[in-house]
Amino acid sequence: MDEATLRARLGAAAGAYARLRVVPHTGSTNADLLAEEGAPDRSALIARHQTAGRGRLNRRWESAPDKQLALSVLYRLGIRLVDRMGLLPLAVGLAVVDVVPQAELKWPNDVLIGGRKLCGILVEAADLSTRPRVVVGCGVNLALDREELPVAHATSLALEGIDHDPVRVAAGLLEALENRVQQWTCGAPTLLKDYRERCATLGQEVRLERWGDIVEGRAVDVSATGSLLVDTPGGREEFSAGDVTHLRPAT
Repeated sequence: MDEATLRARLGAAAGAYARLRVVPHTGSTNADLLAEEGAPDRSALIARHQTAGRGRLNRRWESAPDKQLALSVLYRLGIRLVDRMGLLPLAVGLAVVDVVPQAELKWPNDVLIGGRKLCGILVEAADLSTRPRVVVGCGVNLALDREELPVAHATSLALEGIDHDPVRVAAGLLEALENRVQQWTCGAPTLLKDYRERCATLGQEVRLERWGDIVEGRAVDVSATGSLLVDTPGGREEFSAGDVTHLRPAT
């Protein structure tokens, strides 16, 4: 994949991005964009090989060359949007399932196929009180085989028999991100409606771990701020962060 091919595939949609770069390798596309204080709004960076990717809770991983898509986009936000930050990771996850309709979401933004993780998402922010900048990063498993998967409960588009052409996936994701981030920016109710429809966590018995505490109950809804609402033995609780496990009945 190169920039010219990607721009050609995007067509008019390429105009949404002030800068679009494809590099052969880097440590972290998120870190690279955050380090550029002068980077314009909607700067997109794609790496064919990422050696120091990061996930939630500072988990580390390295992508295989040309077998994963590492894509990050920087957004410059107005101060008024800072209060909506909880919904942005959900919007990014929804953009991925727009491109891979066979997938579903585990709250907040894990992208799964058949319960196996296809894509990791990390949203990072800087200068929120002055000139807010946010970088959204997606790591999509394109062509990894089973021996190359980072964890046993992961999968890839190739393993699922889904078209994993990197240019198609990158172009589709950039288009979907622009659409979903626009909805997030405008506060469109369609965003949360669509998320609820694609979120496999809702209606599930779940275990949620947060800061060492564990809560179990039934996930019933996602709030207007992106928090997960869980009915527990002690009543309904709201969680803005945490690691969720879908529980299944004992057999």
